Amino acid sequence: MKKVLFATTALIATASMAAADVRISGYGRFGLDYNDRNSNKITDPNYNGISETTITSRLRLQFDMSTETDGGVTLGARFRAQAESRDNAPGGAVFNGARFYASVGGFTLGVGNIIGAIEGMPGLYLETKSAGMGIDGAGFHSLVTNVAANVAGQFFNWDAYSSAGVGANGLEVLYSAGAFGGHLSYSTDNDTVVGGVRTAIGGDRIAVNLSYTFGDWTAALGLQDSDTIGEDKTVLTVAGKLGQFGVRLAYADNDGIDKFGIYGNMDIGAASNILLFVTSEDAADAGAIAQGRDNRDVTVGNDRGGEGESYGIHYSYDLGGGASFEAGAVKSSNDQTQVQAGVFFTF
Repeated sequence: MKKVLFATTALIATASMAAADVRISGYGRFGLDYNDRNSNKITDPNYNGISETTITSRLRLQFDMSTETDGGVTLGARFRAQAESRDNAPGGAVFNGARFYASVGGFTLGVGNIIGAIEGMPGLYLETKSAGMGIDGAGFHSLVTNVAANVAGQFFNWDAYSSAGVGANGLEVLYSAGAFGGHLSYSTDNDTVVGGVRTAIGGDRIAVNLSYTFGDWTAALGLQDSDTIGEDKTVLTVAGKLGQFGVRLAYADNDGIDKFGIYGNMDIGAASNILLFVTSEDAADAGAIAQGRDNRDVTVGNDRGGEGESYGIHYSYDLGGGASFEAGAVKSSNDQTQVQAGVFFTF
């Protein structure tokens, strides 16, 4: 009888494994980061105790799980384990919040640590391994949705899948059919209650993006409406190819703060690529360094008003085997210079 039970259990387990799909992937990156905002002069009033040149690194493991019902609906989930170091401050590995989804045909319903419609719109991020400049993004000044203002919080003020936190715990619907794509996301924050007294009122955030691909070009429109002041957005991107050149234009109205971006990249030989960008915004990048989404270094506050330009250059060399050398330099609109170089590899 025991043999029959063991055989039956093994058969059921084998069938479950065959029906499910579990995948582990990830990447590692490490390099040097020079940031002249991290002044090493004690007499500098902006001195933050961090060396101008530090090590930046990240190791990410991604777990993707899915299964398909008898009715043809794919059910799945994703979560990550990540360890990173920045500004000479080593960090231990952490798990993030999970994203769950159900897909059928061209529709996907996602809940939990959602991607977010603004975050997921085509043409928003750079075509680099870090999605920004250098080895870890170098502050992500290239995004037209990141602007400085007289208040903090104008960087990464939209829902996005968080690799180091719980995320928005929201709801989203994605749809694709041929050349058309659409994405609607929603999240809400709870009220803050201290000692039975409500000290802050939660708010809703809803966003949508629509995209269309024609030939080598993709155009996208993104909109966000939020109860939080400064978070309303209208975003436009157009990206494509002109011969061997990749070209992208982007614009965002960030609750009254306009920002434009022009981007271009081209292959050099069989293994190299170079990318350039320039952005212009109504409010100059400013203030002190803060940690943005997933511990990215971002800029908040306001050192000076008026318009400002940021520009940068990025170089990538394919080393083979899923590895590459990445280097980049950024000059932000408040005259901050950041230079990074390192190695990126996938597995």
